[in-house]
Amino acid sequence: MRIFDSHAHYDDEKFDGIREEILKEVHASGVEKICNIGASLSSSRTSVELSKKYDFVYAAVGVHPSDAVKDMQNPDWLSELERMYTENDKVRAIGEIGLDYYWTPEEKEEQKVCFRAQMALAQKLKAPVIIHDREAHGDVLEIMKEFPDVIGVVHSFSGSLEMAKEVLKMGYYISVNGVTTFKNARKIVEIVESLRELHPDGLSRLLVETDCPYLTPVPHRGEMNRSDYIKFTAEKCGELLGISAEEFCEITYNNAVRFYGL
Repeated sequence: MRIFDSHAHYDDEKFDGIREEILKEVHASGVEKICNIGASLSSSRTSVELSKKYDFVYAAVGVHPSDAVKDMQNPDWLSELERMYTENDKVRAIGEIGLDYYWTPEEKEEQKVCFRAQMALAQKLKAPVIIHDREAHGDVLEIMKEFPDVIGVVHSFSGSLEMAKEVLKMGYYISVNGVTTFKNARKIVEIVESLRELHPDGLSRLLVETDCPYLTPVPHRGEMNRSDYIKFTAEKCGELLGISAEEFCEITYNNAVRFYGL
């Protein structure tokens, strides 16, 4: 079973002291590739360093909406992201970017400025984007449509069936994670089940991720997430799609290789 964890945060402080051990363990267990996603200027720098240290780790660089106000105070923030992307071959996307009206609803306008600036950068660089969307579906879609030449993935997808259909029609990918195994996960379960009906190439636009150390799947919910736990997400999604967990992992592995241009 080949696994590509398309969205992880091994730079997170929760991995301090055990990072090297866990990365070696998950790689040995069949996780062949990981993309570590930047969420601020600082974590983007760390993601780049991780990608240099481990052959199987790639990186994305970007400013998460929750860090937009802080990082935009640095006048060189966007230029630094551009340099990190252009100067490091293992940096494969701009992200994690987008809007989050759950944690910082009072910063909506600043988030939009930050999101648009990074979408414009991705357009300039012809780079894929990794989009964070939490309780901001309408505004996220509106800004995505302003940049029709940009392609990306909506990670940890939480929108409706209609939004999924629209996102796929625009050429974007959808990423699923441990949430699909939760008892109360209705929307994402319905979307995975309906993927072939939502778009003729629906299966080829599906990625799998951990978002580790967060969103740990059942039966490890409540523990710290790690890339080899994708097998539990794969079992659930395979069941929903009528395919084996191994086939699900192979499909999403190939999709992620294509998405990241590897």
